Amino acid sequence: MLEQLKKLREEKNYEEARNFMEGVLEKEPDRAEYQYQMAWCYDNLGLEREAVPHYERAIQLGLPSEDLEGAYLGLGSTYRVLGRYEEAAQILKEAIAVFPEAEQLKVFYSMALHNVGQHQQAMEVLLHTLVNTTNDKAILRYKKIDPFLQ
Repeated sequence: MLEQLKKLREEKNYEEARNFMEGVLEKEPDRAEYQYQMAWCYDNLGLEREAVPHYERAIQLGLPSEDLEGAYLGLGSTYRVLGRYEEAAQILKEAIAVFPEAEQLKVFYSMALHNVGQHQQAMEVLLHTLVNTTNDKAILRYKKIDPFLQ
């Protein structure tokens, strides 16, 4: 089932993918991975508002670790797109607590912090993420001399 859905997405048949998942969810609405896939379908179509309840339900039902990380990121990002900045910051903070090594979550969290007016904390999170993920020697040399980056 998921292979067919992935194929539809790869071929950019997003409407068909959504229709396919609607049929699947009619039969099995309490499968977390199906809720997550439905959220993706809506996001691919630019229907963020419709994606939200599916992300929320997928997280609530319980996803395997790699999908859970993606659902947190998708939900946080979607909240931001919808202007729900406080909720975005909260869900991304929760995600980082569960997945502290997932640097991409920290980037989106910093954007949400910026959106809620916590500019200093946003920059701190973003700069720490940059320093922890870069191999650029010109950037890394500042890690030793700037206390903000240590």
